Formats: sequence, C-alpha cells, structure tokens
Amino acid sequence: MNNEPFVIERTYNAPAEKVWNAITDKHEMKQWYFDLAEFKAEVGFEFQFTGGPSPEKQYLHLCKITEVIPGKKLTYSWRYDGYEGNSFVTFELFAEGMNTRLKLTHVGLETFPEENPDLAKHNFVEGWTDIIGRSLKEYVEK
Repeated sequence: MNNEPFVIERTYNAPAEKVWNAITDKHEMKQWYFDLAEFKAEVGFEFQFTGGPSPEKQYLHLCKITEVIPGKKLTYSWRYDGYEGNSFVTFELFAEGMNTRLKLTHVGLETFPEENPDLAKHNFVEGWTDIIGRSLKEYVEK
C-alpha cells in the first residue's frame, strides 16, 4: 500500500489573486473544474458534486473545507458517498512576480477501497495532472 501523497506543482502566467478566484469562486470553478451547486471558501462549508470515469459510472463526492488562508491556501476533505475512506486536497499558492506557482497535494488516497479500480491512485494522478496541468492553466492564462 502506497501511503505517499500525490503532489503536483505548476506555474501559471497569472497573478495569485486570479488563481485564488479560480479555485474559490463557484462560477469560475465550473469553467475548469466541476459545476458545484454551492461553494464558499469558509472552514466548515460542505459541498458535493458528481463525477466519474464515464456517464454510466458516477460517484457522489462529499467534501468539507478544513482550512482557509485567503489568497494562499485551501484544504478540503474528499470522500465518496457509500464508500470507505477519506482524503484531503490542499491547494497552496505562491506568488512569483507576475506568475503564480500552485502546489496541489492529495493525501489519504490509500484509505479508499483497493477493490474499486476507479478509486486507485493512478486515476487521481491522471485526473489532477489534467485538471491542474491543462484545465486550470488554460483558464487562468486566457
């Protein structure tokens, strides 16, 4: 069992405030992430969304914000309705001149059921690499 967290870092040609808004404003999030019914960057706020590997195979994601440092850090729990396991996703922003370095860490992936291949670590690696490396980059740099 691999207990190492998944970490990805990318630098965007965009100011930190723009990246922060992209990861905390539900109207912006739906442009590159998921279409959330509601989202507030406030500790204790709970949100959910549906997503999965195919239209036939969808999972209800249940999330709760656990840490917010405005403009710098956002952490929330990430689990699935009806499945064991709980993980945490952290976005950290670092202003580097006119650019912003984003570090995403996803810990606790090993807590999800091993017998469900959809919840395997390599799927998170693939998903986050696309979301952080392509979708968010294209959104904040346009």
